[in-house]
Amino acid sequence: MIRDTPASTALDKVMREDRGRCLAALIARFGDFQLAEDALQDALAEAARHWDQSGVPDRPLGWLLKVAGRKAVDRLRRRNREGAGAAALAILASDPVEEEAEMIPDQRLRLIFTCCHPALEPKTRVALTLRTLGGLTTSQIARAFLDSEPAMGQRLSRAKAKIAAAAIPFKLPEPEDLAERLNSVLTVVYLIFNAGYTAGPALDRDLCDEAIFLARLLNQLQPATAEVEGALALLLLTHARRAARVLGGASVALADQDRALWDGPMLAEGQALLDRAVARRRSGPFQIKAAIAALHSQHAPDWPQITALYAGLLCHEPTPVVRLNHAVALAESGALQEALERLGALSDALDGYQPFHAARAELLARSGQTTAALVAYERAIALASSPADAAFLTRRRNRNLS
Repeated sequence: MIRDTPASTALDKVMREDRGRCLAALIARFGDFQLAEDALQDALAEAARHWDQSGVPDRPLGWLLKVAGRKAVDRLRRRNREGAGAAALAILASDPVEEEAEMIPDQRLRLIFTCCHPALEPKTRVALTLRTLGGLTTSQIARAFLDSEPAMGQRLSRAKAKIAAAAIPFKLPEPEDLAERLNSVLTVVYLIFNAGYTAGPALDRDLCDEAIFLARLLNQLQPATAEVEGALALLLLTHARRAARVLGGASVALADQDRALWDGPMLAEGQALLDRAVARRRSGPFQIKAAIAALHSQHAPDWPQITALYAGLLCHEPTPVVRLNHAVALAESGALQEALERLGALSDALDGYQPFHAARAELLARSGQTTAALVAYERAIALASSPADAAFLTRRRNRNLS
């Protein structure tokens, strides 16, 4: 059993809060993802030994950065002796006199944009972001994706190698590319949140919390940016309802949730962020999604307004999933037949998507098409991603078709 000590507690704290900053500073200095990560691991191992014996230093982050820098230089010197050379020699030749680590600029925003570069496939962007900025282990990321640990390790290694081979720059996008690249970064954060929402407590790290941590970090590093505020608002407004989502082993529909279980301060923070974002008059997809989440939190959701917001979201994201949500909002607004027709047009694109079949089953049941509704419910139950969702759909089927 590993005992808690002041040293281990301090090390855990600095790694949770500043691992990304350490890595970003090392990558900025040495230009090598793998070298930075290896050097930081070396420094952590030395800290675990040294801090227990000599006490926690006054500036733990500075101590780690200095030691990691030395470890990286040692690794480069070994590479040079082994003939791996020119790049290592160039870095060693320009190796600066050691400076106070606290004075090193915070490079995490550059790290986020590098991890989410369009040259990397979406799944790899998510995995690399979780590894470098979230500090999740390869094993934890593999479980989140239902992958084997060796396969995820290879994915991460290939990503780092591709960044080096393709000379993906460790820098912020040019101003004309910033909006598009920022949307890619926010999408990665949103995908992490959705993975946590789906997995629930099955993982030993809550990916919803990880996504909120990353969104807060972005809001700190890229302040007064409407879409960043909108994305953080969306995550908070959604996560605030987490305690009411499952009851008795079954998922609970939003309209049936016990609102006393919702996190009031988190809802208020999300609404305040959304208000601030909207006041900047720079509309974007994450602000629209946050506005929809805010309307869902009302005691009587304004379905015509939600429908209008989904129509606006389609201008940004004309995807089958957004079209599905728009159709559901139409049905809730009273246009049941039109909604069913729109769902029919999505049947091929969303055949393997469980929420499509669940929504279609619900609307078919409302329209009195019992046989078709039963088939849709059975398909939705078969595709359910968790026992809680399957139990919810089974109860819904039994209630609507009895």
